[in-house]
Amino acid sequence: MAGRSAETGGSGSLLEGLDFVYMPSADVAGDAAYFTGVLGGRLVFAIDDGGTRVAMIALGEAPPRILLADHLEGDRPILVYRVSDLRAAKAALAERGWRAERSLEIPHGPVSTFRAPGGQRLAIYELSRPEVGRHFEGRRDF
Repeated sequence: MAGRSAETGGSGSLLEGLDFVYMPSADVAGDAAYFTGVLGGRLVFAIDDGGTRVAMIALGEAPPRILLADHLEGDRPILVYRVSDLRAAKAALAERGWRAERSLEIPHGPVSTFRAPGGQRLAIYELSRPEVGRHFEGRRDF
């Protein structure tokens, strides 16, 4: 069958895995309590750094991890996908019509954010600092 299939992605995916779902939260402590107490998730960390709060929740053994964050604008989550080489992935995606929105750093490595035509928020990142996850695990600032 000619053309690209929505089911298969057509020309192949550069995305290795959905590692994080960043979710905007007006009450990180309250939302973390819901995700752990009601949904049975495990609180990986709860960080308050200069008035910015982020909590990571594991809802299962495998990713993605939920990151509740009070500094995200809007009400849509950001799906954060790991790629093996951020620069190469950005170049390959740009050839397919992709447009980067912002470049930034998260503790795990460099990130490029973008929006799909339907308004969905996504990001790709390179796991250049895998040890960082262990550094934050268990931290409870709130």
